[in-house]
Amino acid sequence: MEGLGSVHDLQALSALLSPKHEDEEEDDFQQVKPIARMGPGHICSPAAPSGKNNKEGSTAYMKKKSKDIWDEDEVTEGAHFDDLTDPRPQPEYEIVLKQSVGTEDLFLGLSRKDPSSMCCDSMLVRVKLPNTKASDLVLDVRDTFLDLRTPKYKLGLHLPHPVHKHEGNARFIVEREELEITLPMNRPMDCINLT
Repeated sequence: MEGLGSVHDLQALSALLSPKHEDEEEDDFQQVKPIARMGPGHICSPAAPSGKNNKEGSTAYMKKKSKDIWDEDEVTEGAHFDDLTDPRPQPEYEIVLKQSVGTEDLFLGLSRKDPSSMCCDSMLVRVKLPNTKASDLVLDVRDTFLDLRTPKYKLGLHLPHPVHKHEGNARFIVEREELEITLPMNRPMDCINLT
């Protein structure tokens, strides 16, 4: 009886899953049928039988005809800022989501805003930078990444939501030694959620 539960198939599965010891005999593997000796490399698509690649067959992922190793969509934004050899510590920071709320929202509820993060329209990033001057700051904001460098600190922050990188503002508060960066969020459904 050949089927899913045949003895030979179970022995072949056992041989694949259990590691071989030096004292075990190798002739157990010779008793297994050739179909059971197949591994993941022997699997082929129906369009290409016998394991040969069929160049005319359709695949789910078609790579562009270029010499690029990967597309820009495949690379995480800000990955080139990750420098593992940089000994500077990461400063303390917090991300606060903000809403523009008026009296019509508070008392009448006319704009259909609620306290959820889906109705927030901007993001405030507070970074504590002790013993740092405003002239030492280097700030670079991308759509989903914030890069802040000082002589003493380094912060590479992946933002939780995409932002409008050219419309934000930043201010350094000397008394608290803190940088506040306000970034308006850029979400595809903003025109529906915030109207």
